[in-house]
Amino acid sequence: MSRRRRGRDVHGVVLLDKPSGLSSNQALQKVRRLFNARKAGHTGSLDPLATGMLPICLGEASKTAGHMLDADKTYQATLHLGQATTTGDAEGDVIETAAVPDLDSQAIEQALKEFLGESAQVPPMYSALKVDGKPLYELARRGEEVERQPRRITVYRLEWLGWARPELRFEVHCSKGTYVRTLGEDIARRLGSCGHLTALRRTAVGVFDPKAMISLRDIETLAENHRLESCLLPVDAGLSHWPVVALDEAAGLRFGHGNAVMVAAAPVDQVRVVGVSGRLLGLGKITTDQKLHPTRVFQLG
Repeated sequence: MSRRRRGRDVHGVVLLDKPSGLSSNQALQKVRRLFNARKAGHTGSLDPLATGMLPICLGEASKTAGHMLDADKTYQATLHLGQATTTGDAEGDVIETAAVPDLDSQAIEQALKEFLGESAQVPPMYSALKVDGKPLYELARRGEEVERQPRRITVYRLEWLGWARPELRFEVHCSKGTYVRTLGEDIARRLGSCGHLTALRRTAVGVFDPKAMISLRDIETLAENHRLESCLLPVDAGLSHWPVVALDEAAGLRFGHGNAVMVAAAPVDQVRVVGVSGRLLGLGKITTDQKLHPTRVFQLG
C-alpha cells in the first residue's frame, strides 16, 4: 500500500533568496517544511556557494516549473584571477596558478565583448548534469572525467562591475543552461590568466520581480507569526508574459476535465486559461482549428 505524502495542500511560488552554504534541495526542503506543504519543487539549481533567486513551486505551481526552467537568468559574479580550481569556484582545490595581468577598462571590455551572442559551452564535470543516470559531480569526486557534449548557450549582456586586482566583478544576462563558473574560467583565459569564482549571485529569473525575493530567515519569521501566505506568489507568477484565455462556465468545466474546447482565437503554443471568476484553470495551446487543448490542468480547490 502506497503512503500518502504528509502535509497540506499549498499552491503558489515562493521567490527564495537562497543563502550561501545550502544546496538548492536543502533550501527547498526547509521551505517545504515551513509551509508543511505536501508537494514542492524548484526551477533550476544554484550551487551551494551561490546565493539569490530560487523560485520554489508549492503544490500545483510545480506544474509550471518546467516552463520556468527555460527562462533567461541574470547573475553577478566575482572572478578571482591567478588560480584555477577543480570545481571552478572557491569550494575546489587549486590545480593551476598563473600571473595576474595589469588590466585596464579597455582590455576588460574588449575581452567581455567576445563572449556575447550564441556559442557552444562544455558543461563542467562538477555539475548536476547526468551521464548514464549519474550526476557528473559524483564521477568528478571519484577522480573520473567523461566526455561532455557542448551545449548551445546565448549571452545577451555581459558587463564588468569592478576590477580590484586580482578580482573582476561582472554581470551576465544569459540563456538557460549557461554555467557561469565555466564562463568565468573562459573569461580568465581570455584575459591571459586562469581563474575561479569566489562569489555568485542570481539576481533575476524570467519575468519574476527581484523585489519579491524573500530570505529564509524572513520566511521563518512569517511562519512564527502565522503569516506565511503573505510571501506566496500566484501559481502562474512565472508565466505572466503568457496570454490569457477566458472560458465560460460550460467550456471551463470541459477544459478542467482535460477536454479540448473551441475558442475564437488565433493559434498560439502557450496560454494561461481562466474561468468566469478569473480562477486559474490551467495551461494550454490553441491549434489552427481554433481548439484550445489542455497541457496542464490545475486542481486549486
